[in-house]
Amino acid sequence: MLLTAAVLPGLVACGTSKSGDATPSSGTSAAPVKLFDPCTGIPDSALTAAGLNPSAKESGVAGVHQSGWEICNWKGSKYSLGVFSSARTVQEIEQKQGNVEFQDVTIAGRQGRQFRVEGASHDLMCDVVFPASQGIFELTLINNPVLDHPAPPCGLLQQAGAAIVPVLPK
Repeated sequence: MLLTAAVLPGLVACGTSKSGDATPSSGTSAAPVKLFDPCTGIPDSALTAAGLNPSAKESGVAGVHQSGWEICNWKGSKYSLGVFSSARTVQEIEQKQGNVEFQDVTIAGRQGRQFRVEGASHDLMCDVVFPASQGIFELTLINNPVLDHPAPPCGLLQQAGAAIVPVLPK
């Protein structure tokens, strides 16, 4: 699974209290945060508008729940999209070794930070992280690697995100 291999390194060092609840990894004793579950919270109509197949859904990373995260991935004919929900902060994502080339971006009127995972192809993958009251949402788009001349992934993420971002809680 290409999506699994690309995002697994970013899913470490976040403490939790129980499945679906997360505490910030800063070591504070804050009460657990109930995370938005993208698998149940994003309507099929938004997924279809984003060019994704709502029935081609996978929860977690390769079907395995990641502590401190709610993760859902969908496939489309041209790309896959992962939506990650966490109590982490944008600053933690920016400081994570291997996350590079950060720049400001706006998708569907929401400010975020676009970046790339070091070693990931500019032609295949793009990530954007958005702050939220619960912590963050991250969207990861991966082009279908068997397509000849795929569209730039960050442009596709802008288009797909226009349908997905408005349904994510602020």
